[in-house]
Amino acid sequence: MGTSALISLGTRAMFANYAALQTVGQNIANANTAGYSRQSVELSNSTGQYTGAGFFGKGVDVTTVTRSHDAFLTREAATARAVSSMDAARSSKLSQLEKVFGTGAEGLGHAASQLLNSMVDVSTHPADPSARQSALARAQEAAARFNDAGKQLDALQDGVAMDMRTTVATVNQIAKQIVEANNKIAAVQGGGHTPNDLLDQRDQLVSELSQYVQVSTMIATDGTMGVFVGGGQRLVLGGASQDLVVLQNEYDPARVQLGITEANGTRMLDENSLGGGSIAGILQYQNVDLQTARNLVGQLAVSFASEINKQQALGLDLTSAAGSPGAPLFSVGAPLALAAASNARDPGGSFTSVIGLSITDANQLKASSYELVADPAGTPGSYQLTRLSDGNKQLVVDGDTVDGFKISFGAVPPGATDRFLLQPVTRAANEMQRIMDKPNGLAAASPVTGTTGANNKGTGTIAGVSAVLPSTDPAVTPDVRVNITFTSDTGDYSYDFVDRVSGAVVNSGTGTWVPGQPITLNGFQLKLNGVPKGPVGGGTGDTFTVDKTTLPGTNNGNALAFLALRDKTMVGKQLQPDGSITGGATLTDAYASAMSDIGVRVQGAATKANISSSVAATAEQERSSKAGVNLDEEAARLMQFQQSYQAAAKVLQVAQSVFDTLLEVAGR
Repeated sequence: MGTSALISLGTRAMFANYAALQTVGQNIANANTAGYSRQSVELSNSTGQYTGAGFFGKGVDVTTVTRSHDAFLTREAATARAVSSMDAARSSKLSQLEKVFGTGAEGLGHAASQLLNSMVDVSTHPADPSARQSALARAQEAAARFNDAGKQLDALQDGVAMDMRTTVATVNQIAKQIVEANNKIAAVQGGGHTPNDLLDQRDQLVSELSQYVQVSTMIATDGTMGVFVGGGQRLVLGGASQDLVVLQNEYDPARVQLGITEANGTRMLDENSLGGGSIAGILQYQNVDLQTARNLVGQLAVSFASEINKQQALGLDLTSAAGSPGAPLFSVGAPLALAAASNARDPGGSFTSVIGLSITDANQLKASSYELVADPAGTPGSYQLTRLSDGNKQLVVDGDTVDGFKISFGAVPPGATDRFLLQPVTRAANEMQRIMDKPNGLAAASPVTGTTGANNKGTGTIAGVSAVLPSTDPAVTPDVRVNITFTSDTGDYSYDFVDRVSGAVVNSGTGTWVPGQPITLNGFQLKLNGVPKGPVGGGTGDTFTVDKTTLPGTNNGNALAFLALRDKTMVGKQLQPDGSITGGATLTDAYASAMSDIGVRVQGAATKANISSSVAATAEQERSSKAGVNLDEEAARLMQFQQSYQAAAKVLQVAQSVFDTLLEVAGR
């Protein structure tokens, strides 16, 4: 053995420690670089050389440079980030939606209540043009408030579509960057060493991609990574990627959905398969929260407008001397039946089958859309209707009435593969308008007027007389007056329908009055205060007469009926199996419930976003604890390898001294 062996040992040691120092320096330099994984030099003992005196070591070899990486922790961190991004995106969108449901004077309920409250002045001065004009102004404000709410919801939908397009473009760009990283990794993979920085770059791209859409990954034998979305749809595979695209919703062109391009066309991705990412959060907001808000506003608009128009039709206006039935005050958007884009079409491109919807009872309408498909059992003429708000399913046929609306098929009934989205109230608020412009058109007068008998002995007085059926209804006989005579102190009475012209009795009957309850006859309701008296000393009991109104300008019966709508249940009534109608809420309560519904969604989404953000931070911290750089550790390693390098240099110095001594001895 010569001095060259010692020199070789020192040289190898210096190279190994220098490599370690270089790697430590790289770690320190990238301590704050996103996605960087701590690197370390792998050293191995060189095989010893055999001599007659045994095996002598040949030093140290630098095997490779590895990175601290845990595939499981990396995958969990990316998944948690996807869920956090989904919840954050939905929470952000819901905070914007909450502003549509204003509180106090800014709310829809307040505007509607102001219209009803304005009827106080009209009831006090039925013929006063200023009171009537003020009521119409309140009506205009209510219609504008509902209309504005619909437009705000449209603007939020436009924002969803814009965000989707921007996000999808970002996803496609990241996918192409992953392809580039795959190509670079594959090109150097055969060298026997891992391209650590390229692998970190690719993992960071996958992490960024997880913000927008949850992915699953698979490493191929050539080192390339396959990236999959939507339950297994290929986004990146080897050196090629497929683009995500924004498609129109199959029913509603204003709404969007996610698709992916493939060799044979574009495939729609089910939003429920996306798992996480901001795209999933945006779609959930669009298809659930935003649609619920539309239906809540639409339900309020239709119920309120319908009830106002109904009461308007029960009164008399000032358009003629004798008065005429009130014309509608409001109009709202018509119910819609949207055909799926895949439905059968005729040669001209129009849908073969068309469905019509009509409102039969606005009080029973639900804040929901419905999906109509052929009966899964294949029963001819029968179709399955699913209420999307709660998943309730029922079978319907042509002409059936469900939840306050009627379904009518056209000349060609829906086919076995046809699908329809029914929206009874979704677009109602967007087209709500006040269609009455003349103050004289406000029907403040009741078509019937009540008078109290001059000789009445009891304390009974007329609190109000109002129609409950339009004067055009067959059940109403406007050419008769009704004489009501109390026959006992316990509320028993008799009545006569008397022909106004001849004075002949047309019909008679009896009944019992209950305090607090109106007397309902011939399409009107007579409300009494106090207690009427029966016959006294052989005479007749108290009498009340209900007759046709001849001077609408002095009658306030229908204006009082408008006031009573403030406490009337008009929203969300339920038809029972026995045919009775129960439940429902006043307009104020219904709006408060709608605000509560949205408010709960906002608070729930915010809480969920905070929790998932915390989970994502924890997952990233666990990943970072494995792969991240600890500057204290690196500083200690820096000192360690510095000392090792200096020791190796000392070995070289000794080897050089020994070599010089040998030269000196040999030269003598």
